[in-house]
Amino acid sequence: MNDTAQKLSEMIVVTSDEIPLMKIVKLCGPVRGGTSRAKHLGRDIFAGLKNIVGGEVVGYTELLAEAREEALYRMKLDAKSLGANAVIAFRFTSATVGVGVAEVTAYGTAVIVEGLETE
Repeated sequence: MNDTAQKLSEMIVVTSDEIPLMKIVKLCGPVRGGTSRAKHLGRDIFAGLKNIVGGEVVGYTELLAEAREEALYRMKLDAKSLGANAVIAFRFTSATVGVGVAEVTAYGTAVIVEGLETE
């Protein structure tokens, strides 16, 4: 794992407006990260079959999980570029932007919290 990836993996990201036992010393501003993913033909065929018999479409579940991880990573990069060491009020949103294309966005508020390194 490279240095940037290590620092991003250590960045605190919470859905709350505060981080317990930590003091927010600076608001850096809103941050976001997003990705758009297209369905794979093989997944489409399998999904069509699942529509007939019912059940989870595992290929789509995996696709969206990968998209959420990429959006989260990009949001953390945005926060790091502002000098933040944490993100509060974190959320995901998703949308269909075209036939077979889904967009996932991660967003929140970048902050600097007391007691963490901000290199």
